[in-house]
Amino acid sequence: MDLTKLVTSIDTVWTLVATALVFFMQAGFAMVETGLTRAKNAGNIIMKNLMDFVIGSLIFWVLGFGIMFGGDIGGVIGMPDLFTRGNYEHLGLGIPLEAFLIFQTVFCATAATIVSGAMAERTKFKSYLLYSFIISAVIYPIAGHWIWGGGWLSKLGFHDFAGSTVVHSIGGWAALIGAWTIGPRIGKYSKNGKPQAIPGHNITLGALGVFILWFGWFGFNPGSTLSGTNINAISHIFVTTNLSGAAATLVTLMITWLRYKKPDVSMTLNGSLAGLVAVTAGCDLVTPTGAVIIGILSGVVVVFGIEFVDKALKIDDPVGAIGVHCCNGVFGTLCVGLFAASGENLGLFYGGGFKLLGIQLLGIIAVAGWTIVTTVIMFKTMKTTVGLRVSSEEEITGLDLTEHGIDSYADFGPKRTVSFKADPIDLHL
Repeated sequence: MDLTKLVTSIDTVWTLVATALVFFMQAGFAMVETGLTRAKNAGNIIMKNLMDFVIGSLIFWVLGFGIMFGGDIGGVIGMPDLFTRGNYEHLGLGIPLEAFLIFQTVFCATAATIVSGAMAERTKFKSYLLYSFIISAVIYPIAGHWIWGGGWLSKLGFHDFAGSTVVHSIGGWAALIGAWTIGPRIGKYSKNGKPQAIPGHNITLGALGVFILWFGWFGFNPGSTLSGTNINAISHIFVTTNLSGAAATLVTLMITWLRYKKPDVSMTLNGSLAGLVAVTAGCDLVTPTGAVIIGILSGVVVVFGIEFVDKALKIDDPVGAIGVHCCNGVFGTLCVGLFAASGENLGLFYGGGFKLLGIQLLGIIAVAGWTIVTTVIMFKTMKTTVGLRVSSEEEITGLDLTEHGIDSYADFGPKRTVSFKADPIDLHL
């Protein structure tokens, strides 16, 4: 084997290992969302996360990949390529196309699954499947083309190394619009509009999910090098990713301890994710010190972002997905314009002036506008046609029983007879 083939083999294996790590993040999302919501909806949430990956895998291969990475058409969209059979030499890949395809597929599925938690416990399953199809087929690939597929933002110099905007902001904006459109859960807000806590049923599952996600992020960010031989870049990204997550976790703990008189567990778990989201855009360009600063600030952003969504906007987000992914996806993308210490354009704090910061801001606005407009149309159309929200009876009973006919915790709790468009069946709740 000559040196070129050896390098290609190493790069390919590294990309596929990173792909497996990012795929495992689906389990992390499932555990976080299940743990931070009620037991009567656990099976429904698991099904939605599974379907995000299944639907995303198929439709991204059939349609989405071509739209995202096909030959550029006016800087706006890639050349559609059904079943990914075309020529992608313009990408200049150093790995097989199919390795790149599966790596990008798991990223697409990650963006889609962010919405699941924000709309949890009251969304029709069939409507969620339709959403998952549309975001994976069109919404995510078009915005992704602008940044990663050679589109107009990439030509301007917009930098989003591993997806603070492409993955997390798109998912976060979609989550915001989805939760706003569907409305709050029954009992979330009192008559005077004061938010009421609806505790999740298993904080242990939530914590396990965060550890899985953190573990997967070591494929998400370093894997975006697509090069197992670029050991310096991989090592640097491992460090910056980890430092930002750690700093954000500690700061979130301290803020909640001061504000709530107790260190809040669920908010601290979200703080970990916030730091990881925020550093994702610039993990390759920022210094370790810069990563710590980003983490510190993202810990502040997530606490006040979640509170703002809950108390000021009165949008019910059961797991804090909007504060984690939308707020910190935007914040982390801006941080590239401040803390980029290397690359073609330096950040403001490293003598680069406002150029990169302005480009980053433009990209944030463009992607937000695209995602908001398309998801408003999508969710409003669903609401008036197939329906978006389950009935009050179904919501109170729980979506495990009413949508799937199962009880996720059948051996726990008192027995009761449930009748739902069928003969009575004896199930545990």
